[in-house]
Amino acid sequence: MKSVVVGTAGHIDHGKSALVRALTGTDPDRLKEEKARGITIDLGFAHTTIDGLNVAFVDVPGHERFVKNMLAGVGGIDLVVLVVAADESVMPQTREHFDICRLLHVPAGLIALTKSDMVDADTLELVRLEVRELAAGSFLEGAPIVPVSAKTGDGLDAFRRALADVSAQVGGRPVDGVTRLPIDRVFTMKGFGTVVTGTLVSGRIHVDDELALAPTSVVSGFSRTGTVKVRGVQVHGAARPEAVAGQRTAVNLGGVEVDEIDRGQTLVTPAAFEETRLADAIVNVLPGAKSIKHGARVRFHQGTAEILGRVALVGPLDATGGVPAIAPGSRALVRLRLERPTVLARGDRYILRAYSPAVTIAGGVILDPHPPRGAIRTEAALSRALRLAFDPSAADRIQSDNRAAAVMIEDAGGAGFPIASMISRVGIDPAALDARVEALVQSGDAVRADDVLVTPAVFEKLKSAMLAALGEHHRAQPLSDGIPREELRDRVFARGHAKVFERALTDLAAAGTIVSRDRIALATHRVALSPEDERARESIERAFREGGLKPPDASAIAADTGAGTATVDRVLKLLQRQKVLVRIDTLLFHDEALKRLKAEVAALKASAGAGARIDVATFKERFGVSRKFAIPLLEYLDRERVTRRMGDSRVVL
Repeated sequence: MKSVVVGTAGHIDHGKSALVRALTGTDPDRLKEEKARGITIDLGFAHTTIDGLNVAFVDVPGHERFVKNMLAGVGGIDLVVLVVAADESVMPQTREHFDICRLLHVPAGLIALTKSDMVDADTLELVRLEVRELAAGSFLEGAPIVPVSAKTGDGLDAFRRALADVSAQVGGRPVDGVTRLPIDRVFTMKGFGTVVTGTLVSGRIHVDDELALAPTSVVSGFSRTGTVKVRGVQVHGAARPEAVAGQRTAVNLGGVEVDEIDRGQTLVTPAAFEETRLADAIVNVLPGAKSIKHGARVRFHQGTAEILGRVALVGPLDATGGVPAIAPGSRALVRLRLERPTVLARGDRYILRAYSPAVTIAGGVILDPHPPRGAIRTEAALSRALRLAFDPSAADRIQSDNRAAAVMIEDAGGAGFPIASMISRVGIDPAALDARVEALVQSGDAVRADDVLVTPAVFEKLKSAMLAALGEHHRAQPLSDGIPREELRDRVFARGHAKVFERALTDLAAAGTIVSRDRIALATHRVALSPEDERARESIERAFREGGLKPPDASAIAADTGAGTATVDRVLKLLQRQKVLVRIDTLLFHDEALKRLKAEVAALKASAGAGARIDVATFKERFGVSRKFAIPLLEYLDRERVTRRMGDSRVVL
């Protein structure tokens, strides 16, 4: 059965709650103060079935003091019922609520002329004309206008038919996306514990799911970093195994107390959203509002959240060197700076109200929920924002989303753009993520390095820098086999993502341009010895081979060969890299001498049997070495698992 969420809108005492009560049999005014004063103060909820359609009503307060509560409910609706009392016609909050619905791009709606029993036919027709004038050029132009009386019941059947017809035009919400439920109520139910309600904007919620509360830092001062468990799910007051996008949902949560949650938080898929205090956006200022100055303090409303913040204009200064204001009825690109964290996604609609007096002044759409910090009063910043701009109501957003992704990948530079961020920052359905990444790669907008993306320009620059660094190293140190991997990264990509660096190494090695082992070298590099170095190498290697287990020290080698200290050091390092010489503690031994030693010690077991042992004194006598050499060599044999120390002697393994 199809489900729709219907919101009411209209001036105080125009009969919104009475209409909902007449349609559903449920009084949406649940607070004692509401019943005592006869007005709606906070959100009310009710549901019914009309012609096989599940209809959930969100009844909002009409008083100007409670518009912020109205905004907490209207963000998740599929269609609106604009309620106008026939005995008063269009009033200030009628216009403000109507403006809010237009700014949020509520897709459909109808108009109820309530209290129709209190006026004559001529007055009713006059009100109808005034409402038509209000709706002209908007989403409600041509919408059904139904006179109705909650008191007598006249027009209720016609209203139900009109509501069913309009509901048929409403499309579904993304049920396979990430879970996102903005919380509009939090309470405790005896026997169940903590319960939250809201309209499920996207995804699904199953019993036993683990979800996250975002943002973690909330108004009440609590901070939660863990997950909460779904103990139960209700849709329209009935227990269900799951709720899907587009449904009014109540969720029983485990692992959290009621005072740890506030209206304005969102129940989300863990790790699907990042908290933010900055967002780039399009803003549309209402024609009747005052100009919005650069840096103006505002009340930002999105979903069920209300956060104070400031509006900063994107783009260069005007001809006089000042920052232009956003004129009434105009559109601009802005950066929103919020005073508390929230969770946003590209394409989210929002409302701005003046800080004081608190009246609705503008609304718009989020372009980038996590823009990079930096100067925004520049042509470059304006160009970036224009590339991000798009029409969220367009049927096909793929092209604009890909363009936005390309901008964000450029912003990330060598640090790389996490593929997972495309879900919230770009607004990509997780099910389509791999296909969209592949499209970016195929179009030449990105290079993939495991789970991050960089631009081809960054990637090619990195490869060129690596080759240049290797070439310079080989020229400066012709005896070197190359640069250690981490040293090369520190030289050319210290602030870049390690996976991008590794992808560049892999590509260059696959192309046969470099040799990538412990040290990185150009494939064309060969260790080149000068005649002097070659003579020194032969002399040094011969000295160590002849020295056996009693190798010479560096000073003796320099004296015997006549080579300079620098040449000896250079050749010794080369012989170690080539594994001709092996360092044990502070001593160097020829590899052949160590191989003979291991073979001779191992042979002791063949002659002495399983109990073959050797101690320091025996080792010194057998191999003719001093303690200076015996101790390091015995420890070397232990490490090579030729012997194992037991007390003062060693067992031959």
